[in-house]
Amino acid sequence: MRRRSVALLIETSNAYARGVLAGIVAYVRQHPAWSIWLPELGRGDAPPRDLARWKGDGIIARIETREIARAVARRRLPVIDVSAGRHLPGVPWVETDDRAIAEAAAAHLLDRGFRRLAYCGDPRFNWSRWREEHFRRRAGPDVRVFEAGRGSLAAWVRALPKPAGVFACYDIMAQRLLDACREAKVAVPEEAAVVGVDNDALICDLSSPPLSSVIPNARRTGFLAASLLDRMMAGRRVRARAHLIPPVGVETRQSTDVLAIDDHAVAAALRFIRDHAVDGITVRDVLRATPLSRRALESRFRAAVGRTPHDEIARLRIDRAKRLLAETDHPLDRVAALSGFGSPSYLSVAFRRETGGNPRDFRREARG
Repeated sequence: MRRRSVALLIETSNAYARGVLAGIVAYVRQHPAWSIWLPELGRGDAPPRDLARWKGDGIIARIETREIARAVARRRLPVIDVSAGRHLPGVPWVETDDRAIAEAAAAHLLDRGFRRLAYCGDPRFNWSRWREEHFRRRAGPDVRVFEAGRGSLAAWVRALPKPAGVFACYDIMAQRLLDACREAKVAVPEEAAVVGVDNDALICDLSSPPLSSVIPNARRTGFLAASLLDRMMAGRRVRARAHLIPPVGVETRQSTDVLAIDDHAVAAALRFIRDHAVDGITVRDVLRATPLSRRALESRFRAAVGRTPHDEIARLRIDRAKRLLAETDHPLDRVAALSGFGSPSYLSVAFRRETGGNPRDFRREARG
């Protein structure tokens, strides 16, 4: 088989784009009849000069500008877009599922007891506007919104009703928000808990305090984009539609490591569950950490959190299992042990009950 030449017009300057490239690499390792051209690009850069002369078979591109769109369109090659910019209609595109990202961020803040929620976005980007729209639907009509370039971020965060849970459209914006909180003398996470998107380890760990972040499945995005392009280069039809990839979960760091719950007994129970859910605990163990009877704990926990203690333990175990399935190569017995399930069969039963699927299918889909 002739080796196909594929151009990757994707920047390497941020964690999400590097994750997409890692997914493409994973596909190429399984399909070695590819030759890759990866020109050095930054986000929003002009198209590489050599693109017009490059002799290739297909392109995977982050089409973030009209200039890139025109340059790619002129080549008349099979193209997969991995940007939300939508500057080149009529080609298939693979991107983050912004509804699922917004819902994950909202759930993360609501689970910590925050009822006053806010969104910090950048209206230049479609994905930021879509995340805002879905966050509003999930969090309610009273969401406060800040848009980059329209006023002082420090003044906005100072005026928020406290305590507030704030969803920033991506990690760089979240880092700016943390700087604004420091300028406004707003304590994080006690007065404002902040969660970003991309889980860029460098940005998250350099932030003060370290930043919690929604984890997009960038690897799966890249793998699927490569798979679709392979079909197109083989002459098969691929519909020009969106392929949206849900996130893996939320990486909790200090910026949201707090509970905004007035009921101190419930807060103590919830903290105990979050610290020990994957250790094989039961509700009986939770009761030992609180002064409440089982009936009182169940009632007050449901009123504050919206779930029973048993439901919360199960949810956290399944979340941990999903992360391990998506991000590691651990066998199922190891995944079961690390997520608090006694055996792979118990994990499978619980996984099907919570998600409707099984762990192996989830791993296959999450990893492309």
